[in-house]
Amino acid sequence: MGQQLSHSDQEQYQRDGFFFPLRIFSSKKAENHRKRLEKMEVQHGSMHYKVKPYLLMKSAAEIAKNPVLLDAVECILGPDIMLWDSAYVIKEPDNTKYVSWHQDLTYWGLDSDELVTAWVALSPVTTQNGCMKMLSGSHNKGKKNHRSTYNKDNILHRGQELIPEIEDEQTLSVELEAGEVSLHHGWVAHASQPNFSKERRIGLTLQYLAPSVRQKYTDSESAVLVRGQDRYGNFRSEPFCKEDFAPEMISLQAEMERLKHEVYDTKSSDKN
Repeated sequence: MGQQLSHSDQEQYQRDGFFFPLRIFSSKKAENHRKRLEKMEVQHGSMHYKVKPYLLMKSAAEIAKNPVLLDAVECILGPDIMLWDSAYVIKEPDNTKYVSWHQDLTYWGLDSDELVTAWVALSPVTTQNGCMKMLSGSHNKGKKNHRSTYNKDNILHRGQELIPEIEDEQTLSVELEAGEVSLHHGWVAHASQPNFSKERRIGLTLQYLAPSVRQKYTDSESAVLVRGQDRYGNFRSEPFCKEDFAPEMISLQAEMERLKHEVYDTKSSDKN
């Protein structure tokens, strides 16, 4: 492993529940990944919030296996790492879509918080275009109460939001340049506002977990080993994409998306 997070960086992550920015590739390479994404969108439709795009797109698979990113994740999770989920989160220009204050692990159905989310910027990410906001240290107290709103403008599947609401002045804006990444803990409270700019805001989220983590509500979920060993077998093994939108991978991705939504809708411990 090439050490990518210094001791102080790791302390910051443990204290605040997030760390940024980490550059994993150049802005030029980020632009290339963006072009590949947008080409696929022209051919296959929107990729926004489509579950596990690394099953469908070589570009997403390449980013997920980026060695600089995996070195940083190893600093948090240790040498054995599985990629469990992923999604492009895209905000169109002058759009009302937003993400309410929430904690990821509330509705993911996992039995442990040995997980880290990487948010990879494929465009500049600013306050104006709806960057994430984080509440420092909010991961330290574990799960908080949420309610499901199903608001049509809320990007989250169930429109879940924290109770009570968080005051904006308490938070930190996670602004990133294209090719940079933020890392955040599954219990840290975070949100993002609409994109008020004239440009798309494009990010790829990647959820990495330790192989010891289990899905509590189904034994059918899958993941892919990206570093080290899987000594537990808690997830069905899945492949990485080797050909964009291969027919067999389209079928696999659709099944994995169905299982994810089943957990979100009916099996999550968040019943507020």
